[in-house]
Amino acid sequence: MESKNVHFMTENELGSLNLETSNGSSGNNTVHSVHTGNSIATTSSSSSSSSSSSSSASSFHRSYHPRELWENFRDGFKSFDYTTLPPVYLEHFKQQSQQPQKEQVEAVSSLQDPNRNTTFNSIQRLLDPETASKEATLHPAHPNFDYSKFSQLERDALVTAMSPLSKRLGTRHLTYISLGASIGTGLFISSGTSLQAAGPLGLLLTWAFVGSLVFATMSGLSELATAFPVSGAFVTFPSLFIEKSVGFAIAWNYALQWLVTMPLELVAASMCIQYWNRHLHPAIFVTVFYIVIVIINLFGIRGYGEIECAMSLIKVLAVVGFNILAVIIVAGGVPGQPYIGGSNWHAPKGGLFNTVEPFKQMCFIISSASFAFAGLELFALGAAESSTPKVSINKSRKQILYQIVIFYLVSLVMIGSLVSYKTPQLGMSRDGGIGIDVNTSPFVIAIKNAHINVLPSIMNAVVIITVLSVGNASVYASTRVLSAIGALSQGPSFLRFIDRKGRPMGCLLVQFAFGLLAYLVCIPGASTTASIFGWLLSLSGLSALFTYLSINICHLRFERALNYQARPPKRELLYVSPQWCSWYAIVATLTILVLQFWAALWPPGNHGRANATIFFQIYLSLPVLLVSYVGHKVYEKVVNGVPLTKLWLSVDEIDVDSGRRQVDLEVVKQEIAERSDYLESKPWWFRLYHIFC
Repeated sequence: MESKNVHFMTENELGSLNLETSNGSSGNNTVHSVHTGNSIATTSSSSSSSSSSSSSASSFHRSYHPRELWENFRDGFKSFDYTTLPPVYLEHFKQQSQQPQKEQVEAVSSLQDPNRNTTFNSIQRLLDPETASKEATLHPAHPNFDYSKFSQLERDALVTAMSPLSKRLGTRHLTYISLGASIGTGLFISSGTSLQAAGPLGLLLTWAFVGSLVFATMSGLSELATAFPVSGAFVTFPSLFIEKSVGFAIAWNYALQWLVTMPLELVAASMCIQYWNRHLHPAIFVTVFYIVIVIINLFGIRGYGEIECAMSLIKVLAVVGFNILAVIIVAGGVPGQPYIGGSNWHAPKGGLFNTVEPFKQMCFIISSASFAFAGLELFALGAAESSTPKVSINKSRKQILYQIVIFYLVSLVMIGSLVSYKTPQLGMSRDGGIGIDVNTSPFVIAIKNAHINVLPSIMNAVVIITVLSVGNASVYASTRVLSAIGALSQGPSFLRFIDRKGRPMGCLLVQFAFGLLAYLVCIPGASTTASIFGWLLSLSGLSALFTYLSINICHLRFERALNYQARPPKRELLYVSPQWCSWYAIVATLTILVLQFWAALWPPGNHGRANATIFFQIYLSLPVLLVSYVGHKVYEKVVNGVPLTKLWLSVDEIDVDSGRRQVDLEVVKQEIAERSDYLESKPWWFRLYHIFC
């Protein structure tokens, strides 16, 4: 396959390259070069050291006068100043047969890794600055950049890889963002109805099975996100490795999943207030919480990341504290309370499974389990805004295993021991079954049954923080996906609007508008509100599973494309996921979708009769996905002339280089060898720690 890739260096990388011209001076008329395959892209900077010092000096003289603070705040909402991005100097599409001259030096195209230093010798022999200045073009992120000489795949890869979104997230932020999005109403509230449906062991087995395919999927996603830290991550990958219409359908379904989550979480938090005072209208606290989330997301990505870390830390402490308390309660350590032991796991108080169609009950709660795990993938969505994706992505992936085991499975074992699946309160929901009534939370019920004063109120406060954290994370997820949709020209052009603070403001306005749906709580009659939110949730019921399916297919397609070019993944990727993980996740996901289809269409306890309402409340995301796919296929046929029969990219069409974080194979090989030697020099316990942490 003819390589036609052009790679660029970001402004941060330019500052990391200190090159000397032939006259021995440094810092003036420096030329930075990237050479990959058949193309050269260089950037010229002048007096970088003086500019950096002046910028740092200006930061120390920042004025805090109210008028200037207001002007800075106001100007932050203006369109991103693309003139601040460095220009590029490129030579498009050399013939593959043309080999690089000996004087040309290969460098690293590290879009997100500004800390790498590369030495250049005799730089003037590589490219004369006067010649370069005549070939200067705009930065690829600039709206006026000329993509006419690029293929559609190259354009999609470059425009998402070079996104001007603020890059200020670290490992801690990525981990807590995914943690904040996943641990929410699915675990704290909806697990109660799942416990009642499947029994304690049925609940544990179902969630463990779904958790295993989620972790396997995150392994392949980490490989892709480390190599391609592009805007949109896993909703962009289908357009690059499967087919553009698949990417369109996956992206919009995933965006809808989080767009409707914010208003739901706002209503859930406001209803939790009624635990203390039932006379206050929920709309009062919907307004308060709505304003709080809007302000948090206007802080910028770093402010959002820090606040999400704080809220997620509270959730972590609450879950760990609850599990410790649960052990004490089960062992009879609370004064005046009997020893519980495993009595709720067998008759007559409880049992391992629901006695009414136990297997179908387990299949029926699959959608609840997938909803509860949704959000763990957000660590990869932040790759484009991470300062060090090479390190952050893989560390965040490892920590997901502990999140699944400790925060989900251990908690489910404990609530199954504390609360019998026959407990009537689990099914006495006042929210119409949409999972926002805190009184049905098995965590709250367990503490109430132990008659421990104050703790139920503390647990309710934790639930409020939890749902607000999920609502906050939903804003991040939806806006970053919408931003990628705009960059890929798969949605309205205003979705591409990024302000001077690096915030996707056009996408934020869309999410804030969806957040106003929370005021549906003002409609008279709780059943009407519950019905509306129930159908809104059905849009996202199984969309997480469809997203996971596409991620695993993308991983296999990416590695197949590398092998097709005789480029073994282990020789050029810093992290390689085992292919069996993706195959297992694909088979498990398809099995789950079939079982959920059966249990949704013929629900348990309905005497074998079909129920269309329940089916579409669980499976509505499938017809929406299909309509999106078919609609985009027709659009591509009419507008771009793409045949309707083209269902996927052939292996030789897949571009495995454009948008890559690092493309110099020799540097990658050296880095892999150095890491291997470093680990070999350490004791066995350190190597074991490195595997899991």
